[in-house]
Amino acid sequence: MKTKNKLGRQAGFTLIEILVVVLIIGLLIGVVGPNVWNTFIRSQKGVAEQQIANLVSSVSMFELNNTRLPDSLEELTEPDAITGKPWLNGSLPPDPWGNEYVYDMLPDGGFEIVSYGKDGMPGGEGENADISSREEEE
Repeated sequence: MKTKNKLGRQAGFTLIEILVVVLIIGLLIGVVGPNVWNTFIRSQKGVAEQQIANLVSSVSMFELNNTRLPDSLEELTEPDAITGKPWLNGSLPPDPWGNEYVYDMLPDGGFEIVSYGKDGMPGGEGENADISSREEEE
């Protein structure tokens, strides 16, 4: 319902004023949106890097205590023979994209833990890039 002001004109917004507001909101979304999305992608990569670092620590502690590497990451969730406590409480966390971390024992006696990124496939760029525990060591 439109009301009349003191001069007898109807109060309300004109079509031009509404279009200007919509244009400003659209420009803000166009400028701010990509920055927010890139920050979100970087935060997912940071979570994966932190989870890999925690898994590397657990595997290293397991190796120090048992003088061997675990056969799989699932072995870290089982109770230890000496302490009776698991190296990781609960179950193994998935990477930020819902995929399982890949654990490989290397021929040089070391190990590698990898997240294959958003696509869950080896290789890739951007958010599909692999995140490896070996990259952190270099």
